[in-house]
Amino acid sequence: MKYYLIAGEASGDLHGSNLMKGLKAVDPDPHFRFWGGDRMQEQGGEMVAHYRDHSIMGFLEVLVNLGKIRRNFRTCKNDLLGYQPDVLILIDYPGFNLRMAEFAHHHNIRVFYYISPKIWAWKESRIKKIRAFVDQMFIIFPFEKDFYRSHGYEAIYHGNPLIDAVDDKMHHRSSFHDFTREQGLQDKPVVAILPGSRKQEIDRNLGVMIRIIGDYPDYQFVIAGAPSIERAYYDHYLKYENLSYVHDMTHDLLSHASAAIITSGTATLEAALFNVPQVVCYRANPVSYLIARHFVHLSYISLVNLNMDKQVVRELIQGDMTPKALNRELNHLLHDKEYVARMLSDYEQLRRILGGSGASARIARDIYQKLGGS
Repeated sequence: MKYYLIAGEASGDLHGSNLMKGLKAVDPDPHFRFWGGDRMQEQGGEMVAHYRDHSIMGFLEVLVNLGKIRRNFRTCKNDLLGYQPDVLILIDYPGFNLRMAEFAHHHNIRVFYYISPKIWAWKESRIKKIRAFVDQMFIIFPFEKDFYRSHGYEAIYHGNPLIDAVDDKMHHRSSFHDFTREQGLQDKPVVAILPGSRKQEIDRNLGVMIRIIGDYPDYQFVIAGAPSIERAYYDHYLKYENLSYVHDMTHDLLSHASAAIITSGTATLEAALFNVPQVVCYRANPVSYLIARHFVHLSYISLVNLNMDKQVVRELIQGDMTPKALNRELNHLLHDKEYVARMLSDYEQLRRILGGSGASARIARDIYQKLGGS
């Protein structure tokens, strides 16, 4: 089979690579062409563009980059028609991917969507495009099934693929001593800092996150560098004695962390699956945030709280994200044993809700069979 995949960020690259690995296990002759990242590239095939070159977030940022976005669409459309795949597999990234779904549908190319856009949070009207142009939606959160069903669309849930990635890392992780030695870190307990995978996120959040480091001399703080962003971009933040950096080693870092400070996103769920006590932070462009507040009607922003439908981890959003508030919460995570025990108990329930291992393999097998494979 010929597969064309489009992922627009680091988490999509991770899930896309695991899906490709699963497809290689069931398809005797798979061919891949994709927009993605380094992890997808490791699985083979032809990469058309790296997500770091076309990842844009925020309302104002999109307006400023309209010319670049239009060029990306033209490139992708022409490349898709030239390749003529058996299926177009879209991975999250809705602003780009839903338009590609419509284009592919009108050119008689089957469209499967893997990892739903968060239409349950905002832009619910996108369900119309999904019903019209997406042949099958594969979701990774159980609550999404009822949401889609309420809109007359049957989405498929085979589990959450992050469980496999986390379990694999925990099975093969190095010792704490080896990890710190190999990365040039100190022999102190680790507080992981995950400031996001895009430069806009990092610029808005990391400066506040690191201002509390001086209050915790017995811990070392380690930034998880995003795979698509060069080390030099973080250099001007690395001015504290207890602050270090590792590149593209988020799972390794979480597997050894005592606590984590995390910009909202997939990383909040990853930390929970690694059983790392966490506080979730998010600051956006003020104008973008005001616009988002008008359209987004959710009680929580972190995937942990959304899936549990209650506050499991503390969320410090926009004006609430201050060094004082962050300091107070981190102190709970490091020193309040009862507080942490409740959080870890909720993490255990979250894992049960998400289901067992093997999600990527099950999704790959289902895709292959729906395309006529045996």
